[in-house]
Amino acid sequence: MDDEPEYTPEEWDAALTAAEATELDRLAEAGIRPGKLDDVIGQTRVREQIGLLLEGARRRGATPDHLLLSGPPGLGKTTLAMIVAAELGVGLRQTSGPAIERSGDLAAILTGLARGEVLFIDEIHRMARPAEELLYTAMEDFRVDVIVGKGPGATAIPLELEPFTLVGATTRAGLLTGPLRDRFGFLGQLEFYGDAELEAIVKRSSGILGVAITDEGAAEIASRSRGTPRIANRLLRRVRDFAQVRADGTITTPVASEALALYDVDELGLDRLDRAVLGALVKTFGGGPVGLTTLAVAVGEQSDTVEEVSEPYLVRAGLLARTPRGRVATAAGWRHLGLAPPATEGLFGTGDA
Repeated sequence: MDDEPEYTPEEWDAALTAAEATELDRLAEAGIRPGKLDDVIGQTRVREQIGLLLEGARRRGATPDHLLLSGPPGLGKTTLAMIVAAELGVGLRQTSGPAIERSGDLAAILTGLARGEVLFIDEIHRMARPAEELLYTAMEDFRVDVIVGKGPGATAIPLELEPFTLVGATTRAGLLTGPLRDRFGFLGQLEFYGDAELEAIVKRSSGILGVAITDEGAAEIASRSRGTPRIANRLLRRVRDFAQVRADGTITTPVASEALALYDVDELGLDRLDRAVLGALVKTFGGGPVGLTTLAVAVGEQSDTVEEVSEPYLVRAGLLARTPRGRVATAAGWRHLGLAPPATEGLFGTGDA
């Protein structure tokens, strides 16, 4: 058996320092998520509504109503679910709709819940229908009926559940069935964030990560974050790397601009795919209209990727429009690429005709 390698005290110190730095980074990354409602920036109305719901339940000594949170990805639905559990001082169980393929999977989760615990189901609209039907009685009566056996001899055995709070999250509220939606006592719609709110989030996150940043640098990152805190924090991490490696470690406007240009994020927050879609629409197809499949082939991506990843922000930014005949570039889309829009009348022209 080989002898164990020997390390000098200096090597041990360096190894311990690196391990401590890694642990500090991990704790800092985890600390970016707010831990209580008072720490949440933005979503003022939803935050106030949830606060009232939780405080009312606490005063009655009851389990809060089930909550449904809907909105685009990255706006804080998972964070709010964690905060609900933290504010109540109870445990949190997390799963996702696609992971619950059979009613038995959901029954196993529900029967394992302790009294008052919070169950968080992300993308709840993608849950299998048999599991969804099992969830109806669980939400209303805190009971599940487990079927034992098959055919005429099958027997339903009712199992009582401990009272719990379900927090469901969905990015496609329209795909939820009516019976499931109606069983939630609170429906919260999360909205995109403004630049001022995102700037505050960037400053808070930079403080937790130990990154020096100017007000102008935070504003530059916020303005390119597409109204989404998750994107703002992701861009902050990448700009941090750039500032530490190629600058003096402080994030200023020039540093942020140069870093984001390196990572293909332009001044409106468009990334490589967004610009490829817009560029193909304008330069290859003359501004449209063009079908989704044709546009996806032109940029070498799947239709679902273009439709679900790129299009929503292009439409929201006013650069692209969906019409019955296909996708069309707006005048703003032409101008964003540095091109003069065609002088045509109507919704997608310059307005000068």
